[in-house]
Amino acid sequence: MVCGVLRVAVLPVVSTFWRYLTSLGIVQSASLLRLGAALRAKVWMLCDYQPRRVMINIDTTVATVYGDIEGARKGHNTKHRGKKGLRPVLCFLEETREYVCGTQRRGETIRNEEVARQIRQFRGQMPACVREIHVRGDGEFIGWESVAACLDEGFSFTFGNKSCHPPFLDEGWYRHGEYEYNECVYQPLGWEKPCRFVVMRIREDQRGDRQLKLLEFETYLYRIFATNEKGRAHQIVEKYDPRADVENLIGDAQREGVLAIPSKKFQAHHAFFQIVMLGYNLWRWMKLLAGHAERENQAGREVPERQQIGMPEHTLRIARLKMLYVAAKISFHGNRDEVLYSMHEQRAAGLMNFLGYLDRRRKEARVAA
Repeated sequence: MVCGVLRVAVLPVVSTFWRYLTSLGIVQSASLLRLGAALRAKVWMLCDYQPRRVMINIDTTVATVYGDIEGARKGHNTKHRGKKGLRPVLCFLEETREYVCGTQRRGETIRNEEVARQIRQFRGQMPACVREIHVRGDGEFIGWESVAACLDEGFSFTFGNKSCHPPFLDEGWYRHGEYEYNECVYQPLGWEKPCRFVVMRIREDQRGDRQLKLLEFETYLYRIFATNEKGRAHQIVEKYDPRADVENLIGDAQREGVLAIPSKKFQAHHAFFQIVMLGYNLWRWMKLLAGHAERENQAGREVPERQQIGMPEHTLRIARLKMLYVAAKISFHGNRDEVLYSMHEQRAAGLMNFLGYLDRRRKEARVAA
């Protein structure tokens, strides 16, 4: 597959690849992001997917390093305390689980200026159909710079709070379900404008290890968020809670190789990070197209279960197993290389239907261009 994409007979030796990788820098990293944005627009067009509003979740992870690696620092590393690492930041679309943008970073706590820089990239990464963007992040990303970036770009946002203590009035508490909620408008120190803060109050016997106490002598635990979204406080918290799924997406990215350290040079890591995440998105787009192909096949007629690929519901690792681990044989006949699938392989029919679908849509895209 890689040889076909690159239009070469054989791949270069590994040492040549790594020499090429170490020659890359931050400029090529930005080019890979632009390539990903162009591919996203093309895939969404092929899938007839045109959302007006999307949600983008921001989070970081830690890549533990060993040896003298440029940019490695000792910082927040829960699994390997005290060891140096890099700390990449990743931004994902909730609706399609795609990687939007991000960067490889030095192993230190992310600064608000860096968060703002990532937020200002979102508009350029989205197809023209997207008009509204909602940004969500935990307490690591709250700060005036990140809030100002959202306001300047016209985004709505919800950030977890970990530093300031908004004054919630006693008469403002109300109960919804098992928990109590409140809100206020508050301007933290150093912020140029006041912001809306909402809070969820949980009794200690109901907490389930959600968050530490706001005040030591109180019997409640609090989850506080800064937002400019409309709606009651409990609605804001309910909309924020699905952000927890971003940990699963980071796990997928880690299995793709985002934690690999190919070089001692930080700029090479910067470019390698974007290469890995482009590969992550290629599988995401493959799953989107597979789902669209199934819906297209099922329109107006029933498709036998054995002809379905069934990828859209699985993680990337399982999707790769379903598509690549199909029994086949490669043969050379009539001056042509052929891939032969067994007629007894249940997934072969579905795979051939999907490859035929990709060929049809690829020709349509060329004609449209």
